[in-house]
Amino acid sequence: MIARFAAPLAAGLAWLGRYGTQGFALSILLGLALPQFSAAARPLLPVSIFCFTTVTFMRADVGIILGLVRRPRKLLLCALWLVVAPVALIGGALLLTGRTALDPGLVLGLALLAAAPPIMSSPAVAIIYGFEPSLIIAGVIVTTLLSPIVAPLLVDLLAGSAVPLDRWVLTLRLLFFIGGGMAVATLLRLWLGMAKIRAMKANLDGFGVLMYFIFAVAAMDGVTRAAIADPGKVGLFLACAFAVSLVGIMASYLVLRPLRPSDRFMVGYGSGQRNMGLLVAALGAGVPQTTFLFFALAQFPIYLLPWLLRGVAARIKRSESAADGA
Repeated sequence: MIARFAAPLAAGLAWLGRYGTQGFALSILLGLALPQFSAAARPLLPVSIFCFTTVTFMRADVGIILGLVRRPRKLLLCALWLVVAPVALIGGALLLTGRTALDPGLVLGLALLAAAPPIMSSPAVAIIYGFEPSLIIAGVIVTTLLSPIVAPLLVDLLAGSAVPLDRWVLTLRLLFFIGGGMAVATLLRLWLGMAKIRAMKANLDGFGVLMYFIFAVAAMDGVTRAAIADPGKVGLFLACAFAVSLVGIMASYLVLRPLRPSDRFMVGYGSGQRNMGLLVAALGAGVPQTTFLFFALAQFPIYLLPWLLRGVAARIKRSESAADGA
């Protein structure tokens, strides 16, 4: 009986996985189109974040990561950039504009964006593009493991006294999310084995798209109402989110010359696309409504750029293949 239902489900997930970039883009549009379900789905945000964390740890190739640790130069450069670059970019912008000139909810949203680790889907996007994902997987894992200690400090530094924050509560909740995800991932790896996990690539890609759909519906709570009530604010928040994403990619590609072009591109992708949902889920009901609106709008580049940048990624892959074959 279970096998009879499992086979169509696996086939459906595999089909979704083959259309990963289109699925990400469609998810955000469906999330906007289903505002009546957004409030009901909002409690599922922590569940989807936990699933992303678990799948990322489950898919990590320990052998490749250990190889990077034994020759740590690239990994250290990647991890340092993923932590410092968004803080420098957003911190510099806040210094130029002045925190007091901005809505406190937006200040907290920008601080969460800078302090969060890279989005968990970064390795999945690398795999969909056909890039070798070990460096971005290792970078995401290292910075995510550091985030319970580093992220609350960075949020406090960037938001300042404008936004009161219980740093220790945030730290403990992050430890629960990340530690719990690692524990479940370890059990799944022991049960399935890495060979089977690799064979399930398309299914896991599809599962990621499905989780992103649930996440998108939940994250879009209130966005349609805000767009009607205050389109100027929504436009400003969207512009900020896209600016951080695109500047992160461009700066990384230009600066990180010791890395391969595909690695520079994906590290840039991770530096501009941040796992705000992890911090928002950890903060829980204490997230101001304006901050939640910024968090929701910051999902647009996360969902749309994998599709919009697929041509750029294809050119990078072709140039690398030509260079490797020369």
